[in-house]
Amino acid sequence: MTVLCSEASIRIRKYSNAIAKELFRKSIHICSAAVPFFLCRWYWETIAALFVLLITYIVSESLRLRGKTVPVISAITAAAARKRDENRFVLGPVTLCCGIILCALLCRSPQAASVGIFALAFGDGIASLMGKLFGNVRIPFTAGKSVVGSLSCFSAIFLATFLFTHSSFTALIIAFCGMIIEVFPLKDMDNIAIPVIVGFIYSFMI
Repeated sequence: MTVLCSEASIRIRKYSNAIAKELFRKSIHICSAAVPFFLCRWYWETIAALFVLLITYIVSESLRLRGKTVPVISAITAAAARKRDENRFVLGPVTLCCGIILCALLCRSPQAASVGIFALAFGDGIASLMGKLFGNVRIPFTAGKSVVGSLSCFSAIFLATFLFTHSSFTALIIAFCGMIIEVFPLKDMDNIAIPVIVGFIYSFMI
C-alpha cells in the first residue's frame, strides 16, 4: 500500500512539474503578442532588438551545453525545457524568435504581421497548454496532438483575429488555417510556420 501511494505521489509530482513547465513556456509565447505594438511604432528598432535577443540566446545556450551558465537566460531555459530537450540545445526560443522576425519582414503590411504573430502567441500557446491539461482524445498521425488542443487553437486565433480585424469571416478563415498548421507534427518548427503562413494568408485577404 505504501509503495502504491509513493508511486502515485511520484506520478502526481511529475505531472505537476510538466504542467508548470508548460505554463511557463506558453507564457513566453503569449508575451510575444506584445511585439506588434512595438513593430507599429519602432519597426527596425524592434527587428534589431529581436536579432540581438536571438543571438544572445544562441550564445547562452551553446555555453550552457558546455557547462557554463549565463545568469537569467540559462535559468529561464532550464525552467522551460521539456523532457525531450534534456541535454540538448533547446530550439524553441530560436524558432519562436525567427518566426516573429520572418513574419515581420516577409508580410506585406503591419496588419498581416500582427495577425500572424497573434496566431502564434495565442493559438499555439493555448493549444499546447489545453492539450496537456485536457487532451485525452488524440488525433491520429499527428504525433500526439489532441482534439481539445486543436479546438482551443482555433478558438484562440478566432478571438484574437476578430478583436483585431472586427471581421468574423476573416477570423474564421485565419483560425481554420492556423488550426490546420498547428495540428501537423512540426514540433518547434510550428513557431515559424504558423506566423509566416497565417500572415501571408491574411495579406492576400486584405
